[in-house]
Amino acid sequence: MYKRILVALENGRADETLVPHISELARRLGSELLLVHVADGWAARNFDHLKLAESDEMKADRAYLYSIAVRLREAGFTVATELALGNPPTEILKTAQTRECDLIAMTSHGHKLLGDFFLGSTIDKVRHNTAVPILVVRAGAGTASPFPPKSIAGPA
Repeated sequence: MYKRILVALENGRADETLVPHISELARRLGSELLLVHVADGWAARNFDHLKLAESDEMKADRAYLYSIAVRLREAGFTVATELALGNPPTEILKTAQTRECDLIAMTSHGHKLLGDFFLGSTIDKVRHNTAVPILVVRAGAGTASPFPPKSIAGPA
């Protein structure tokens, strides 16, 4: 059903909830995982236009994606990574389309209307601009480890 799942990672604690949910789903369905983080700092947003060097933030984000991918690969999953640069909703949508993802997985922080207005809602912008199904996991709902338990085997 879902051959390639885009997993939108924040490089934060919310990922500790998302990764176990998605890895279990991928294990059951034999899905590939595409781990995506969108660096959205000043250097990332102006990287191509101004021909900038990779910032420390971008290097840390790339290392973070790599570390999660290594652990998932060790558990038997097929994993690719992509560090996108710019506006998170725009880059998630573009990556989902170009990489032909069947599902977009994201976390929700539970902001209410006013919080979304001031903080922006990546989920809201993504869901209104894609036909790809979206799985939203509430941050903090579930395991405290960003990796599948050692007892969970990789894809069958």
